[in-house]
Amino acid sequence: MTRTVRTTPKPLPTPLAMSAAPNEPTPSPLPIRPKEEAHLFKEEGRKKDGREEKVTSRPHPKPTFPTPKLRLSTLDLDHPGSNVFFSNTNPSKALSEAVDAVLSILYQPTKTNDHIPACRSVTLCLHAMGGVAYTTGSDLDGDHKEIHFSLDYINGIPSARQKDEVQGVLVHEMVHCWQWNAVGTAPGGLIEGIADFVRLKAGLSPPHWKKEGGGQWDAGYQHTGYFLEWIESTCGRGSVRKINHALKDKKYAEDDFWEQLFGKNVSLLWKEYEGSLDEEQKMTKKVESSAESHEKDRKDNAEMKEKGRKDGRSEGDESVEKDKPNDNLA
Repeated sequence: MTRTVRTTPKPLPTPLAMSAAPNEPTPSPLPIRPKEEAHLFKEEGRKKDGREEKVTSRPHPKPTFPTPKLRLSTLDLDHPGSNVFFSNTNPSKALSEAVDAVLSILYQPTKTNDHIPACRSVTLCLHAMGGVAYTTGSDLDGDHKEIHFSLDYINGIPSARQKDEVQGVLVHEMVHCWQWNAVGTAPGGLIEGIADFVRLKAGLSPPHWKKEGGGQWDAGYQHTGYFLEWIESTCGRGSVRKINHALKDKKYAEDDFWEQLFGKNVSLLWKEYEGSLDEEQKMTKKVESSAESHEKDRKDNAEMKEKGRKDGRSEGDESVEKDKPNDNLA
C-alpha cells in the first residue's frame, strides 16, 4: 500500500525581498519640487510633429545697468572743504545715486548694454584747485574716469545749500562719465547742456538758475539745459535720450543731426523755444498783475472797514439825512 505525503510549498521571494539583496542597492526616490518654487517656472507652447507640446522654462532675468567701481581720493583732510564735504555727504551713497540718476535718464538697460559707454570705475578726487569740477579719463585708460572736485569751492557753498549743491555737481560731472560726444565732434555747449539737463531732471537745480532766451542755443550749462527740457516736453519724452544716442558713433553735422531727429533745424527750434518763453513771461505778468489788483482791493476794503470803525458806523452803514417837513402837504 502506497502512502501519499502532502507538503506545503515554500513561498517565492517577494520583490521587496529581492530588492534587499546585498548586491542590488535600493534606488533613491526622485526629489519633489517644492511648491514655493513653482513661480520660477512657466509653461510655453511648442509644436512638435504638428502637435502642441508644453515645455517648462525659466524666465529670463531683467536687464540691469552696469555697476562701476566707485572710489574716493582726498589729498587734504585738514582742508575746511573736506569737513564740509564729509559732514553733508556719504561718498558711497552719493556716487551710487549719481550713477543711477544719469543712467536712468539717459538710457534704457539691455542684455548687452553696448549702447552705453564703457565706464569700469569712477574715482572722486577731492583737492584744492580753482573752478568747480571737471571729469577726465584716468592714467590707466579711458574706461576709468576721475571726477576732480574743488575743496575751495565746496568750502564756499552757503550752509543751507551744501548738501544739494555737492550732489548736483556730482550728478553733472557723472554725466560726463557716461555720455556720447559724436567721436569728439559734438559742440561743447551741447555736452554741458545735457549734463545740466540731467541735473535739472534729478531735481538738483540751484535756485539761481532761470530760463532765458537770446544768445546761442549751445551756450551750454543751464542755458542749454532748459532748452533741452523744452525739447523733451515739446517733441516727446525721451527726446534728450535720442539726442545722446545720436552722438554715439557718428561725427556731428548740425543741420542733418537735428533734421533727422525732429524734422527741424536747431535754429528754428531755438526760435520756437524763445517764443514759448515770451508767452510764459506774458502769462506770468498777467498773473502778477491780477494778484496785485486783488491785493489792492483787499487793502482798500481793509481801509474802508477801519474808517467805518473810527466813524462809529458798521460796515455798509450810510449817513441818512433827517426827515424834513414837506411844505406841499395840506
